[in-house]
Amino acid sequence: MTHKEQNTLTIKEFSNIFNLNESTIRYYESQSLLISKRDKNNRRYFDETDVSWLKFLLHLKGTGMSLNDMKKYVIWRAQGDDTMAERVELLEKTRDEFLKDFAQVQHHLQVLNDKIDWYNDKLNGEINDEEQFIEYLSKIGHED
Repeated sequence: MTHKEQNTLTIKEFSNIFNLNESTIRYYESQSLLISKRDKNNRRYFDETDVSWLKFLLHLKGTGMSLNDMKKYVIWRAQGDDTMAERVELLEKTRDEFLKDFAQVQHHLQVLNDKIDWYNDKLNGEINDEEQFIEYLSKIGHED
């Protein structure tokens, strides 16, 4: 039975699912984040387990987890349940750092929205032309 008959994916098909370059998939392999399987012709292929795993890795990457921390996680995962506490600690650290970054992004978004509101209020004549943005922020209870 060929790997095509087993509902598997070539590297091209696999990378297309994630809108990634094949070189990115190869890089993840070189960093031991992904482990491809090989067919009888030594061509790499992937399956649904790999799809789920890469989805999770991309979530970790999306949180800002460093490549080194992702490698640690992969190593600990491969070592089994004895490393569960280490994995939890790493995920909690990543979550805490992500929440700090997220709060900062939310703050930036708020300032951006306040600036848009200020411009719109000026355009609509609801704000005196001489009022500065810093005064507007003070008036609405936001300091920056």
